[in-house]
Amino acid sequence: MKLPWIIYKHIHNSLMETLVQQLLTDIRFQEGLKACISCGTCTAICPAAQVSDYDPRMLVEMVQTRNEEVLLELLSGDTIWRCGECLSCKTRCPRGNTPGYIIQALRALSIANGFFANSDQGRLQLEIKRSVGEHILKYGYCVHIDEIDTGKYPEQGPVWEWYRENRESILARLGANYNQEGAGTLRKISDRSLEDLQAIFNETGAMERFQQIESGTVKQAKDEK
Repeated sequence: MKLPWIIYKHIHNSLMETLVQQLLTDIRFQEGLKACISCGTCTAICPAAQVSDYDPRMLVEMVQTRNEEVLLELLSGDTIWRCGECLSCKTRCPRGNTPGYIIQALRALSIANGFFANSDQGRLQLEIKRSVGEHILKYGYCVHIDEIDTGKYPEQGPVWEWYRENRESILARLGANYNQEGAGTLRKISDRSLEDLQAIFNETGAMERFQQIESGTVKQAKDEK
């Protein structure tokens, strides 16, 4: 994989903490990598490995090298974004490793350093942030029928479009509480609850992560001009 010169510059910048050093401080990495024996059990059980070129065993071998250039390739490529974080790997590893946790640490590191914007799969984080992330803060739901852009999900066919156009009558027949006070599916979430969600996002660093995704995408776009 040929990386932009600015990435290689990052490797040799002694004034910065190395990527390996940053990774080693992440509790998810510490909990995820105990003593891998490269048995391949994680790959055998991994749903993503069955439908893509994702191989958790190979990924763990790569991070175990603690090689800065190898780590940089991972952070700048598509591989780390193929995991579904189902944690099937955690349930089957004979040595207590969890490649899914390692993936979480790698994704955080990729976003924090802006490398996610170098890959097709990484750049999708912006769409997720602007849909799922912002919908949670606006409505209290990960996916809200009022905000679904059906043009982005052609695999759903005309069903979603029909559902959205007739959502009030459909949801009423299903016993939902669409945009109303009280209990029930798709109910209106109180301002107090939304304020609590915002406070959680602020305190846990989620808002900082959102900003990193926005700024990293903008920077990449400028670099490509």
